[in-house]
Amino acid sequence: MNAAGDRAHAQGGGRPTGDRGRPPRPQALRRYGQNHLVDRNVLQAIVDQARVEATDVVLEVGAAGGLLTRPVLERARLVHAFEIDRRWLPRLEELAAAEPRLVLHAGDALKADLTVLDPPPTAVVANLAYNIAIPLIMTTVARLPSVRRWAVMVQRELGERLFATPSTKAYAAVSVLTQLACRLEKVRPVPASAFRPRPRVESSFVTFVRRDPPEAPGAGEYVAVAHLVRLAFGQRRKTLANSLGGAAHAGRTLTRDGVRAALRELGLREAARPEELTPPQWRAFAAALGAEPPA
Repeated sequence: MNAAGDRAHAQGGGRPTGDRGRPPRPQALRRYGQNHLVDRNVLQAIVDQARVEATDVVLEVGAAGGLLTRPVLERARLVHAFEIDRRWLPRLEELAAAEPRLVLHAGDALKADLTVLDPPPTAVVANLAYNIAIPLIMTTVARLPSVRRWAVMVQRELGERLFATPSTKAYAAVSVLTQLACRLEKVRPVPASAFRPRPRVESSFVTFVRRDPPEAPGAGEYVAVAHLVRLAFGQRRKTLANSLGGAAHAGRTLTRDGVRAALRELGLREAARPEELTPPQWRAFAAALGAEPPA
C-alpha cells in the first residue's frame, strides 16, 4: 500500500481538478501495490499517532502525492522521502522546492543504501506497499540504529504478525526479530474504505519503538540470532534439532545433539519447534549455541 494523493485526488478519482496548469494526478498502479489514502479523518489520526517531534528526521517510503508528507513536514526537522513511481516526481519536486526540509529520493528504497542518508533518520513514518513492508521494516530495524520509532501502515495480517505471541499461527520469524529489537506501542485498525482503489484486505497503522540496551541485543548478537531464526522458521514444522542440525553457525557446524543440549540448558523441550520459543528465549538459545555472527 503506497501513501498517496491530495484532497483533489480524493475528490477527483485521479483526474485533474481545479488547477489545469498542474499535471494530472496519476492513477494507482497495481505493480507498485498502490492504494491511495483518501480518508482525511484517518490521515489526521495516524499523524497524531506517529507523534513526530521537532527533532525527528523522518524516513518516508512511498511519498506519492505527499498527502502524508505535508503534515509530517510540519512537525519534523527533516523528511527523507522515497518514491519509486516517477509519475509522482513533478509534484514532489514542487513540494521540495517550496520546502527545503524535504529531501526527495527518486527510486526504490529497498535498493538504496539507507545507511548513508544524511542526516540519519530517527523515525520511519510511511504507508507501506504490502510487497515491501516486511523487508523495509526488517532492513530499518537491523541496519539503521539511529531509528528509534516506527509508525507504519501495513496489511492487517502483517500488523498481527509483527507482535504475535509464541505458539500461534501468526508467530513467525518477523515476530521474533521485531520483538527482539522493538516493543509495541499501538495498533489502529484502518478499514479498506479509507483507500482508493479499495484494497481487498484490511489495514493497520502500527507504532513501535526500539528497545534500549541491555534489553535489546547488540548489532552482532542480533545478526547471529536472526541467522538462527530464519534457518529454523524456514522449516517451522521440524524440531529445532532437525532444522538446525548440520547448519553452519558461529564458524562451526551445529549438531542435533548440540542443539538438544542447548535447549536442555534453557529448560526447554529437546523436541521444541521454532514457534515455541519467546524472543528472549531465542536470544538465550543463540548465546548457548555461540552468539558470534555467521561468516
